[in-house]
Amino acid sequence: MDLNLLRALDILLQENSVTRAAERLGTSPAAASRTLARLRRAVGDPLLVRAGQGMVPTPRALELRDEVGALLHSCDDVLRPGAGFDAVHLQRTFTVQAADLLLAGLAGTLAERIHAEAPHVDVVFLPEAVEGGPALRQGWVDVELGVLGHLDPEIRTRRLTRMTLVGVARSGHPLFDGRIDARRFAAAAHIGISRLGKRLGPIDGALAELGLRRRIAVVVPSHTSAMMLARDTDLVALSLADWLPDTVSALGLRTFPVPLDLAPLDLGMAWHPRNSADPGHRWFRDRLAAAVLGPTGTEDDNDSQRGAMTH
Repeated sequence: MDLNLLRALDILLQENSVTRAAERLGTSPAAASRTLARLRRAVGDPLLVRAGQGMVPTPRALELRDEVGALLHSCDDVLRPGAGFDAVHLQRTFTVQAADLLLAGLAGTLAERIHAEAPHVDVVFLPEAVEGGPALRQGWVDVELGVLGHLDPEIRTRRLTRMTLVGVARSGHPLFDGRIDARRFAAAAHIGISRLGKRLGPIDGALAELGLRRRIAVVVPSHTSAMMLARDTDLVALSLADWLPDTVSALGLRTFPVPLDLAPLDLGMAWHPRNSADPGHRWFRDRLAAAVLGPTGTEDDNDSQRGAMTH
């Protein structure tokens, strides 16, 4: 039996009236009457019979009413993305590729929200080892989070927020004895952060425009190791403004504005379009975005260059 005929049967059994059913079906009473005749032949039962000025369902019609409604609801769940989705029943593992600095600031919040809404969902965080889309295209990663760039053309993105780079040094660092200008900033020994061992980045370009150059005394692969190193030495590292303030304070560190004209960093997420309409994936993306944005964050659509966070 065709699905449209089942929908007509559902409405006829709800209304017990050919005229009212015709209005809901967007057709004429004569067409609805012909549909009822088809249904009677298919079922082998009159379904609706005259009772005074109205119509009443037969016992067979009463048996069919709930069954037909449930069947159509199931069809809608199959054909309409997200219909009937309930995170509490989701059993899935999502993989996120992100810098350790971002991970440290959002993993706890994300884990709490997911556990509360979807206790059978697990999250795996991976370092930024495979950038630019291959991991998304191959399905190794569900979401890439960070400063996005060099993505495959088909990759979908969502801009989450804009952040500013700040300097980080131990609280007793000589830099804090006076005003931190570009010259004093460049004169300090710095920690470079690069998974590939690169020494130069946007900071160095901005210094070069002022005729200045900094010494990168140590290069480490992660922000976590950079902060630990800055805690124990007079080396200067970089971080994100207002990100992990409790951790910075607990480590005995202080942040300061970088005295250079630097563009802010646009943080966003990227995913492969095959997952765009998937209700579980969409739910997870929304929870990940909420963990990044917090109560005061803003969002927009944008892509930007990669690399400023790690140099």
